[in-house]
Amino acid sequence: MPGTPITVNGKQYAWPQVPLVVVCVDGSEPAYMDEAIAAGRMPWLQGVRETGTNRIAQCVVPSFTNPNNISIVTGTPPSVHGISGNFFYDPATGEEVMMNDPKFMRCDTLLAGFADVGAKVVVVTAKDKLRRQLGNKLKGICFSSEKADEATLTENGIEDVVELVGMPVPSVYSAELSEFIFAAGVKIMERDRPDIMYLSTTDYVQHKHAPGTEVANDFYAMMDSYWGQLAALGCTVALTADHGMNAKHDPATGEVNVIYLQDLMDEWLGTGNARVILPITDPYVVHHGALGSYATIYIEDEAERATASEKLAGMDGVLEVLSNEAACARFELPPERVGDLVVTAEKHMTLGSSADKHDLSGLTEPLRSHGGPTEQSVPLIVNRTTPSLAADAPLRNFNVFDVALNHAKVPQQQRGAAE
Repeated sequence: MPGTPITVNGKQYAWPQVPLVVVCVDGSEPAYMDEAIAAGRMPWLQGVRETGTNRIAQCVVPSFTNPNNISIVTGTPPSVHGISGNFFYDPATGEEVMMNDPKFMRCDTLLAGFADVGAKVVVVTAKDKLRRQLGNKLKGICFSSEKADEATLTENGIEDVVELVGMPVPSVYSAELSEFIFAAGVKIMERDRPDIMYLSTTDYVQHKHAPGTEVANDFYAMMDSYWGQLAALGCTVALTADHGMNAKHDPATGEVNVIYLQDLMDEWLGTGNARVILPITDPYVVHHGALGSYATIYIEDEAERATASEKLAGMDGVLEVLSNEAACARFELPPERVGDLVVTAEKHMTLGSSADKHDLSGLTEPLRSHGGPTEQSVPLIVNRTTPSLAADAPLRNFNVFDVALNHAKVPQQQRGAAE
C-alpha cells in the first residue's frame, strides 16, 4: 500500500516522504568531488557536505558497473543477486557471455518492489547494457540515454523523450550521455513528480581525465547544477558510485601497465589448460580496452592451479591471488559464477588476457581503469542529516537506499509540501 514500508530481499524500507533521487556516478573516485569543490565548481555539493550527510562507502568487488548497479538497486551483494561482473564464463554451456540479461538476476529490485505497491518509479541510465536489468519487472519508466530516441510506452513506459529533454541523443562516448540523464531527470520530476528516481551515469570522463583536470571539473560542475535543481524541487538527493578509478599507466611514458594473464598461463601450464576471464569486458571497450584490476581464471588441474597461484602471487603488480572459496567469502560472490582463482592488481596495474586480444587503439588518453579493491572507496552523500545513522557505521554503496529512506531526516515543511 502506498505510504507504508515495504520489505525487499529481507530489508525493510520506509516509503519516501518526498521524492527520492538516487544517483550512481559511474567511476566517481572521491577525489573528483574533492578537487571540483576545491576549485569552486560544485557549490551545491559543498553546501550539502557541510549540512547534510557526507560519508565514504565501500563498493562491491569486482568494482565494475553491472555488479555494483545491481547491488545498489537490490540492496544486496552479488552472492544474493548473482551478477558477478559485466561478463562471465558459464561452464555449463562453455560460453563466455555478457551478464546484462535479467535472466541472470536471482532477486528482485527495490525499484520493482516499490512500483508493485503503487509508487511512481523512474530509471534513466546512460548505457543500454544496464537498462533491462535495472528495469527488471519494473512497472514504470525505464530508458537509456544511448537509445532515448527509441523509447516507447510499451517497452520503456515513456515516449518522445528527445522532445521532452530538448537535447539530441548523445554519442555513447561523451560527457553529454550523462548530462542527458540529468536533464531528463529534471524534466520528468517537474512533469510527473515520481516517488523514486534512479539515475546512473557513464564513466567516460573518469576513464580519460584525472580528478582536478579542467574536463573533470567541468563534468562535475554540470552534475552539481542538475542536483541543485532536483533539490530545489523538494527532492531528497542521494549520491554514490559504482566504483572508483585510478591511473593505470606509466606516468613518464603514458604506456599501459598490464599483466597479460592468458599469455602467462599458456607459458606456464601449456596452451588450453587455463581460461582467463576479464569481467570488465563490455561492448564499450574504447573506455578501457577491456583492461581492469580484477580477473578470474579457470584451471581444472589442482596441481597446475597451485603452480599458477604461487607464480602469480610473486609477481610485481599483483595485489592478491585467491581461491574461489576465499574470494567468494571475502567479496560476497556467487561461487558458481567465479573461476578457480581470482586475481586482483595493485593500484596502478591492470590485468589482461592475451596481448593480441586487446585492441588499445581507442585509448586516446593514458589509461585509467578499475576493478579491484583499490577502487572500492566511493562517496555516499545525502542532502539531509541522518541522525539515526551511527557515525562509525561501516557503509556499502548498496546501503544508499537504506540511508536515504530509513535514516534521512526530511524537514517537516518539505514533508507537508509533498503531501
